Amino acid sequence: MRIIFFFFSITCLTVCSYSQEKSSETFLADSSLTHASVSLCVANAKTGEIILDYNSGISLTPASVMKIITSAAALEILGPGYTFKTTVGYTGSLNKRSGTLKGNIIILGGGDPALGSGYFSDHYKGFLDKWVAEIKKLGIKKIKGRVITDDSYYDFLPVPAKWLWEDEGNYYGAGAYGLSVFDNTYEIHLKTFSGSFPPVIKEIIPDECRFELSNFLVASGTTDEGYIFAAPYSKQGWLAGTIPVNQEDFVLKASITDPPLLLAKIMSQKIRAGGIKISDDPTTVRLEQNYKAEKSVPVTETLSPPLSDIIEVLNHESVNLFAEHLIKELGKKLKNDGSTASGAEVINEFLKGSGIDTNGMFIEDGSGLSPLNAVNTRELVRLLVYMKNQGKYFSEYYSSLPDAGKNGTLKNYFKDPLFDSRLKAKSGSMTRVRSFAGYFTTISGKEMAFSIIINNYSGPSKKITSEIEDNIRDLISNY
Repeated sequence: MRIIFFFFSITCLTVCSYSQEKSSETFLADSSLTHASVSLCVANAKTGEIILDYNSGISLTPASVMKIITSAAALEILGPGYTFKTTVGYTGSLNKRSGTLKGNIIILGGGDPALGSGYFSDHYKGFLDKWVAEIKKLGIKKIKGRVITDDSYYDFLPVPAKWLWEDEGNYYGAGAYGLSVFDNTYEIHLKTFSGSFPPVIKEIIPDECRFELSNFLVASGTTDEGYIFAAPYSKQGWLAGTIPVNQEDFVLKASITDPPLLLAKIMSQKIRAGGIKISDDPTTVRLEQNYKAEKSVPVTETLSPPLSDIIEVLNHESVNLFAEHLIKELGKKLKNDGSTASGAEVINEFLKGSGIDTNGMFIEDGSGLSPLNAVNTRELVRLLVYMKNQGKYFSEYYSSLPDAGKNGTLKNYFKDPLFDSRLKAKSGSMTRVRSFAGYFTTISGKEMAFSIIINNYSGPSKKITSEIEDNIRDLISNY
């Protein structure tokens, strides 16, 4: 396949239409691609001149390569120094002599995708304890009210409508809330046995995420094929699939079904542990249908890391949650509507303003998790060229892409020393989808922007990825 594809590449360079047609037919004769859709585009990153083009105009499912679009729009529109703010305050009246607050502690979400995130543990270290300390400084000893988390900054539809049901309950399918926390992820620890014994749930961390989970898991083999099925805001769910046998502590990571409520519960517990009495149970604005918003007295606030740092993690580690927050934030800031649909409109407007043809592009989310997203490699490459030559924040954009064979989602790909310091790209993968988009520099010094998307291939994905690596290696070596 590698030799055939390289022959195809050379014939494209000679711009011989007859040879191009014949070579593409030979390329697609590979058994793994018999029923596949393949799209490829490579352009000079400085001039935009298209060097290679095969089916670059067809719309295909990009998987996580969608993130290069979302992150480009967010950087250019919001700027690399943009931050999110979470505010803690109180409502009602505070009697400083008795230390009694007749009102509520309000935690006002501001769309921070990374609040309490494990990716930024140093930045948020002890943030809840700091909040409690600031409340205690006011002399509050008793709260005749409750902790209320206000998650109304975005809409109350955290999961894009076009996501698959099997994804929503798992950590990578965590939705974007106006007040997200701890990567909207919790852990289910299980012990597995051999034979016909079912896996046993040992522990749930944090325990406040515990709810009714029916366990249909089976211990079999050595691979993880376990899934959690649970919808946002639900109080019931189930586990299904197979997980490895004979594991003392096997962990499934699940999406928190109501992060704002979880934060309210944890904060309420910490306030009580700090010696302050609270009369009522914690809740959220969404749950309090008759809640009337009052102007709260600010106590403290927590700022997120700058957007450039968030996007670097987003693209390096392919964090779906961060991307879903960014698409909603774009809708919130430019259309005063924190929804995925409004954010998608903003991204489309950004693309059109950047000279990108959006016909045939369908944006259903910010992360690429929806199989109904569709883009084409030609316009992806045009976006990459635009960012390099006209983008205000190309250095931040470029650094957010993983390095070949070194870090992020490319850590185990492009490990040949030839790629070292020559290739940075975003990868994308889901069932029967493999994609890459980014930049590489040839041995002769030419800077290239490239994108390749393959849908509905057969056989092992490892073979497809290996062939893609071989073909890009040939381009680096020979063009």
